[in-house]
Amino acid sequence: MSRVVLNLFEGVPDSLAEEQFTSLLNMPGVRIERIISRGQACPPGFQYDSEEQEWVLLLRGKACLSFSGPDDLVTLKPGDSLLIPAHTRHRVEWTDPEQETIWLAVFFPASFPAE
Repeated sequence: MSRVVLNLFEGVPDSLAEEQFTSLLNMPGVRIERIISRGQACPPGFQYDSEEQEWVLLLRGKACLSFSGPDDLVTLKPGDSLLIPAHTRHRVEWTDPEQETIWLAVFFPASFPAE
């Protein structure tokens, strides 16, 4: 069996006109993506409302997510992780404009058992 090593910090573009989404694993029950941002945010009025649960880990940079309103903010720094349950409306308020923000996002069914 051939082994493929992937470094999440390689292949990061020098500039980004929009966020870059790279699928790392896509199989029944789980999807893993690397997301790279540099100053991007959700458009005004836009909110994510996913059928899936999402666990995010911030690897590099900084980002701010908002949930029920502009006062419900979560700022993430490298090493921070957050579980976003399915149908939790949220948006990316900002990402660091001075450096790449690299996210690891794991998506899985809402019916996945919680501990």
